[in-house]
Amino acid sequence: MIKKLLLTAVLMCPVLSSAQVIYETIPSAKLQEDREIKIQLPRDYEENKEKTYPVAIVLDGDYLFEPVAGMIDYYSYWEDIPEMIVVGINQDGTRQQDAAYDQNRFLPEKQGAQFFEFLGMELLKRIDEKYRTSTFRIIVGHDFTSNFINYYLLKPDPVFKGYINLSPDMAPEMNKRITSALSSAESKKWYYLATGSEDIPQLQENILAFNNQLQTIDNDMVSYKFDNFNGATHYSLVGKAIPSAIEGIFSVFRPISSKDYNEVLLQTTVSPTAYLEEKYESINNLFGIEKKIRLNDFMAVHHAIEKTRRWDEYKELSKMAADNFPGTMLATYFEARYEEETGNPKKAMRTYQNAYGQEKIAFLTVDFMLEKANAIKRDFGY
Repeated sequence: MIKKLLLTAVLMCPVLSSAQVIYETIPSAKLQEDREIKIQLPRDYEENKEKTYPVAIVLDGDYLFEPVAGMIDYYSYWEDIPEMIVVGINQDGTRQQDAAYDQNRFLPEKQGAQFFEFLGMELLKRIDEKYRTSTFRIIVGHDFTSNFINYYLLKPDPVFKGYINLSPDMAPEMNKRITSALSSAESKKWYYLATGSEDIPQLQENILAFNNQLQTIDNDMVSYKFDNFNGATHYSLVGKAIPSAIEGIFSVFRPISSKDYNEVLLQTTVSPTAYLEEKYESINNLFGIEKKIRLNDFMAVHHAIEKTRRWDEYKELSKMAADNFPGTMLATYFEARYEEETGNPKKAMRTYQNAYGQEKIAFLTVDFMLEKANAIKRDFGY
């Protein structure tokens, strides 16, 4: 186990070296003691003063912080997920007391109740006050602490929207309570559950039964993902589960994939521009951020329009391009293609010529745009 954790740390070091990691000791009135935390800020945090970021809270931060923070930094580097603020709480020597629950109601008691309030009322407040946070928060836990994170889900208005459960050691009644909470959820929730074929047998049996319960939930507000990793132990499954959970929670954030292109954009029953607009509205609404439409996603829609010959789509795409890439040739090109293919060659020619003085973008250059204008001029004798 130690060798695997060291390997994970070595693999993550080049990624983490580019992100800002801050180590703090913070006082807690709820716990009546100080607690050590680790905070990883996004790479561009200091440069983008107006930008806000989702927050990931990582319990068992003494060993879970680095793999979670590393994966978040890696995925956000490639724009598969939003950049995030990652906060790890060190619990070496305190995790069982922090996750304690009473044996009658199976709810947090003593230090468990104090730790519950510390996270929800002190730590999150401190992070929100000190850093530029959005309203989207996820929380991660492993065995005892995985059970603990679900107590927040049982509240009427949970402070977390995403729950990453790594081989949870659930309290009695917890499975039933979670199923009920997710079944009745009226706002979007993401729930991830993982075990492995070599997990602790008692935990694995309970997790598999729990998965069967969760699969019966019929609620569009809930996104649920389950993994049972072949050959993975209670500890090694963590390295496989973290990227899988992150991919699942932020699936809508990813750029348009080949699968999306072939199965959605090329279907004549789907408006590619409406799909693009709805995709980014979902990203902004779900994650509390303002995400500019990616150039590659514009190109995917452009190619879909060319393939399906739905030329009217270019009109709306041009407006969207003007909003997202003002001053470039992108909107001009889409507008010209619309005029060219809908029977207005002279207007198309003049629109292509309007690119002179605009910024080049993607494959669009002044020479390319003027050649398009000249080709129309030759064909029609203008």
